[in-house]
Amino acid sequence: MQHSLSYHWSGFAAAWSVVLVWAMWLIVSRVAGQSGLTIYDLAAFRYGLASFIALPIVIYYKAWRGLTFGKVAIISTVLGPLYVLAVFEGFRFAPAAHGGIFMNGVLPIISIFITYLFFKTRPKRHQLIGAMVILLSVIGLATDQGLVALDLRQSWKGDLLFLVGAAFFGLFMSLSRRWNLRLTQVIFCGTLVNCALFVPVWYVFLPSGISAAPLWPLIIQMVYQGFVPSLIGILLVAHASNTLGPEQASAILAAVPGVGALFGVLFLHEVLGIQSWISLVFLTMGLLYTTLGKVSR
Repeated sequence: MQHSLSYHWSGFAAAWSVVLVWAMWLIVSRVAGQSGLTIYDLAAFRYGLASFIALPIVIYYKAWRGLTFGKVAIISTVLGPLYVLAVFEGFRFAPAAHGGIFMNGVLPIISIFITYLFFKTRPKRHQLIGAMVILLSVIGLATDQGLVALDLRQSWKGDLLFLVGAAFFGLFMSLSRRWNLRLTQVIFCGTLVNCALFVPVWYVFLPSGISAAPLWPLIIQMVYQGFVPSLIGILLVAHASNTLGPEQASAILAAVPGVGALFGVLFLHEVLGIQSWISLVFLTMGLLYTTLGKVSR
């Protein structure tokens, strides 16, 4: 019983750690365009650099064992270039705050929809109520004029791309629990397979701005994009999803918009309007109800 409780709370710790990792990723990704790097460079960092650490881990644990070709193909696709490039392209059109809102903010709703559509799992009452509060909160954040840094006539394109990214990631979280994927299997499919498929194409055919990028911004992007979300973040998400379930883990990850907005104030000197602060309060309430509802039952 004690071990089960400890394991459960380790899932909460992993999920909240991802919140911090992804919130900072919003800040790092927002300034990536100032370095002259292309979205293909960022994707190559994500897969290529992470593979240096992932390869010995995968070989040591023989992570491919227990995986069918179909599962490898599906997980690699879900975590592949379509997902990553859609997200990075979204930052060209929409503010960074919208990235957190439309990717992480809607994850609880997407995960509930996916688990019901594909696995016929009915959501609990507290999940539905919490998801509705979260949805209203992210709408409030998305429509706050104080957060809008780009042309609203173009931001809808980025918002749609962020929703595509959220759909990919929500599907990954559901499949991770459904197939009980090990962390090493996630690394194998999400990092190594995509490295083998994407990096050669990027090197030969796709445009790059690495040669013209300033040194320190280049190093920051390489380290963060290459190792933090693609390895550390994925491992933590997989553990949280397996431990808590995709809906509950997604609900915690919906805190990324709020934390990302706060990081924007601290690091980028952005200004939050009163509408955003009110929305953040309701977002927290929705998160607490959704995540703690299952624990209290």
